Amino acid sequence: RRSSDLTTCALDFGRARQFVLDFVHPLLLLLRMDMAASQKSLSQGSSAPGPPPDGCIRLYSMRFCPFAQRTRLVLAVKGIPFETVNINLKNKPDWFLKKSPFGLVPVLETSKGDIIYESTITCDYLDEAYPGKKLTPADPFQKAQQKMLLEHFSKLVPTMYKVLYANRKGEDCTEMKAELNTKVLELEAILVTKKSPYFGGESVSMIDYMMWPWFERAEPFGVQDSLKNTPKLNSWIDLMKQDPAVKATITDVNTFKIFFELYAKDAPDAVDYGL
Repeated sequence: RRSSDLTTCALDFGRARQFVLDFVHPLLLLLRMDMAASQKSLSQGSSAPGPPPDGCIRLYSMRFCPFAQRTRLVLAVKGIPFETVNINLKNKPDWFLKKSPFGLVPVLETSKGDIIYESTITCDYLDEAYPGKKLTPADPFQKAQQKMLLEHFSKLVPTMYKVLYANRKGEDCTEMKAELNTKVLELEAILVTKKSPYFGGESVSMIDYMMWPWFERAEPFGVQDSLKNTPKLNSWIDLMKQDPAVKATITDVNTFKIFFELYAKDAPDAVDYGL
C-alpha cells in the first residue's frame, strides 16, 4: 500500500512539474519580458539610472534590436532576475556612451558596476556566470563548432539588411537576394548533414538563440522567399517558435513593419512605437 502511495505521489509530482514547465514558467517569462518591453526609451538629456539593485542585473536594450534580443533570450531561458533600461539609439544619452563605447546595445551592468557589452559576449557571460541550464556545450570541439557556425551566420546578417534597405528605396535587389539564397541554402545543408532538429543537436542551445532573431524578422525584412526551398530550416523555425524564451521575446510582424517604416524616416519616437 505504501509503495502504491509513493508511486502515485511521484506521478502527481511529475505531472505538476510538467504543468509548471509547460504553462506556468512560459507565463512568468511572458510577464517579465512584457514589463521589459513596456519601458520607454531614454534619450539625450535624460539622467543616468542608479546602480542595479543587489541580486539583479540590468540590461540596456532597444525593443526592436535583434542583437539585444539575443541577450533577452538567454536571460529568459536561464530565469535570471533582471531589469531593462531601453535606449533611443537615434538620440543616445551622453552617459550611455560611458557604458557602451560603441554606443550600441546590448549592454549588461551588474550591481557591482561591472559592464559587459557586445551581444555574443553578454550571452556567454550570462551562461557562465549564472546557474541553471547551460546553453553552450561543455565539449571543447562542440563549442568550437558552434562558434564557427556563428561566424558563417554572421556573414548572412549584412545581406539581410542590404535587401531590407534596397526594398525600402525601391532599388533592384536581385543580386542581393541571390547572395542571400546561397547563404540560406548553406544553413539548410548544415541541418541536413547534422540530421538533428537544432543547429546544436537534439535540443535548443546557444547557437540557435544567437541565430533566431533574424529569422523572426524574415518577413518584415522582405526575405521570406529565401526560405521557400529549405524544409529543414523551416522545421527548425517551427520548433523555435514553440520555445518558451522565444515566445517571451517575440514581436508580431506588423509591429516590426511599422517600426522599420518609422525608423527609416528618422522618427524620433520610433523605438517606442506601440507603447
